[in-house]
Amino acid sequence: MKCSTTWPLFPAFLGLMMAAGPLSPPPIFSQEATKEKPAAETEKTEAPKKKKAKEDEDIEALTDDSGFDPEAFEQIELFTRVLEIVRQNYVDPEKVTYEKLINSALTGMLADLDPHCQFMQPKVFEQLQQNTGSTYEGVGITISIRSETLSIVTVREDGPAARAGVLPGDQILKINNILAEDVGLTEAVQMLKGKPGEKLKLTLRRPATKELIEVEMVREIIKQSTVKDITLLDPKLTTPYKIGYARILQFSEPTADELADALDDLEQQGMEAFVLDMRNNPGGLLNVAIDVIGEFVPAGELVLTTEGKPGSGEIRPYRTLAARKRREREYPVAILMNYASASGAEVVAGALQDMRRAIVVGETSFGKGSVQSILPLTGTDGKAIRLTTAKYYTPSHRTIHENGVIPNIVASLTPNEEEQLVRWFNREGLSPDQRKKIENFQDLQLMRAVDAMKGALVYAKKENGEEKPEAKPAGEKPKPEADKPESKSGGEEKPAKPEESGEKKAE
Repeated sequence: MKCSTTWPLFPAFLGLMMAAGPLSPPPIFSQEATKEKPAAETEKTEAPKKKKAKEDEDIEALTDDSGFDPEAFEQIELFTRVLEIVRQNYVDPEKVTYEKLINSALTGMLADLDPHCQFMQPKVFEQLQQNTGSTYEGVGITISIRSETLSIVTVREDGPAARAGVLPGDQILKINNILAEDVGLTEAVQMLKGKPGEKLKLTLRRPATKELIEVEMVREIIKQSTVKDITLLDPKLTTPYKIGYARILQFSEPTADELADALDDLEQQGMEAFVLDMRNNPGGLLNVAIDVIGEFVPAGELVLTTEGKPGSGEIRPYRTLAARKRREREYPVAILMNYASASGAEVVAGALQDMRRAIVVGETSFGKGSVQSILPLTGTDGKAIRLTTAKYYTPSHRTIHENGVIPNIVASLTPNEEEQLVRWFNREGLSPDQRKKIENFQDLQLMRAVDAMKGALVYAKKENGEEKPEAKPAGEKPKPEADKPESKSGGEEKPAKPEESGEKKAE
């Protein structure tokens, strides 16, 4: 069994990848990271005399220890001694080549920094670059480490894992009959990925019920649609108002435009308030998250700052740009979040919450608020390191990292309700028998968000002197004025609660 390490959040599709600003890596980093010409190219253009002089300068620079910490020599010497002791005495010589030992050391060093740093082998780095597209090959899950166990954070809707009944929070015990605790993050990711048509078997533990589950699925090309379930919610739930709803599954290139089109359509239908659902959203592209914020606030607003290590001076502000189709979207907004909302979703929620542009409803989010830079390494056949170089700060300078976004209105679900929610999100791919199990499902978190929006609309209309009366059931006679109880809050009404509509679902 390998030594236990902290595994980073590693989605089967792209997490948020955005450098905080210019980096100054040592010469080992590649041309892409340093913007320097490769040594081989430089040597071809230099005269022999200049080349010799440059080599002398390089040697002098490498041997100059005037600014070097003496402790570094001691620690490097210790590392070298242990390396040689292991090579000379370990019982299986094929396991202690220099390459294997150094790779293991680098893997441990990066993993020990924080959960999101990683030493990447060429195949992993290549796949990470490929994941920036609109599709990827796999089963549609996001994995992380929780309570020292490889766990599933999110399940991609309409993907193989969702259709097989995999749920967020499930713990992975085996991958194709290989113990998950015996492999590292890199190996686990490689085993989950694969070519379309290849089978994958997972052995899972469901903490909520303590049951062991075995599921089989077939890998496929996962399409990364981003905005779904665009609708005006059931009038029986929202009366007397029209409240819109949409879900963002992740942030990829088309997301902001898709959301803008959705909002335009809902506004044409008379939408008066909007619920943005980002539960189980693992993040995505930072620039797209900023564009989504820009749909609700004016251009030029400071919505995020990334800051490097103290004293580095690497501070980068992010401001909203002019939206593709600028609209006056001044209606109330509620954002739904849960423990699996991470990264870009937290950027959007944190900014709109700070700017008092939205109310956050649900659970405290995941807390992934750091920036990772990918630094390719030259002369290593495609290896790279993934290094945390900055952290996110909201407009009020709250740090998201390890804290998450705390909701204005806390609304938690039981394990059974969470399972039903995931199945409801994936209802299009369920069999008739599976659909029967959720036909009476009520989304309590959504109902709290609707309640908040109705309250906001009541307050806004009172302020503007255009209060809309509460709808009364058909046939009910109005009560005499004398029968109405006096308000204890100066006549201000409390937010209306969702009505029992008798509907099977709220769309």
